[in-house]
Amino acid sequence: MLLKVDHVTVYAYDRPVRGVAQSHRLTPSRFEGQRTIEWSVTVTDGTRGGSFRDGAGDWIEGWTVKGPVADISVRVAGLVETADLAGVLRGHREMVPPECYLRESPATRMDTALSKLAQAAASAPDPLSAAHALSLAVSDAIAYRPGATHAKTTASEALAQGEGVCQDHAHVLCAIARTAGLPARYVSGYLFATADGVPHEAAHAWAEVFLPGLGWVGFDAANRCCPDDRYIRLGSGLDAQEAAPIRGSARSAGKESLTVQVAVQSVQQ
Repeated sequence: MLLKVDHVTVYAYDRPVRGVAQSHRLTPSRFEGQRTIEWSVTVTDGTRGGSFRDGAGDWIEGWTVKGPVADISVRVAGLVETADLAGVLRGHREMVPPECYLRESPATRMDTALSKLAQAAASAPDPLSAAHALSLAVSDAIAYRPGATHAKTTASEALAQGEGVCQDHAHVLCAIARTAGLPARYVSGYLFATADGVPHEAAHAWAEVFLPGLGWVGFDAANRCCPDDRYIRLGSGLDAQEAAPIRGSARSAGKESLTVQVAVQSVQQ
């Protein structure tokens, strides 16, 4: 499938800031399931800094904006060819040992309720079956409700609330998979549509679980499926903060507001 992306993030400040520094994870991953045909990232009045590929295989790029400035826009535009690999991250080069993703993070810290949910894997005959069982358990435990949670909601808070968004599903799945002894990480990217063709939040998140003999395999508990050719993968981390497409800071004591518009379209091949 050919997917066209147009993603604009606008940062507005209640008073001009002296400068902005950002770190971007906005470039599609390299693996057999996707091929980047066109891709550009631009920042209003920004200067591109250093860039590198980190140990997890993600492309990191720095940007700075000199002030005073009242708002900046980050625009991503591109075309990616995708293929359905049944969720398997085949051909992705990285150097971080999977065992590193057994660690907790503040957003995925365990509690009694999460430990109980992790028991869904106890009777599974093999790791793949266990991962599927855990993903379905998360889908059943947390109803998809846009706006029900916020950026700093933890896995335990989302489970206790019983509703959330894709970020919450991914956090909970990472937490309980690690408890079950399976390395797991949070993945950020884009989604064209849900399995039944209904439009979905285009900026999306899911989890990957490391399985013997298969490697990293994606599980989207929010949509009860594994990533296929409707997905574009950008980057990963222990949680949403680590895997965030844009991280940064502004030199100001004022308040910042954020507006995001994302459109993902299928292009006839």
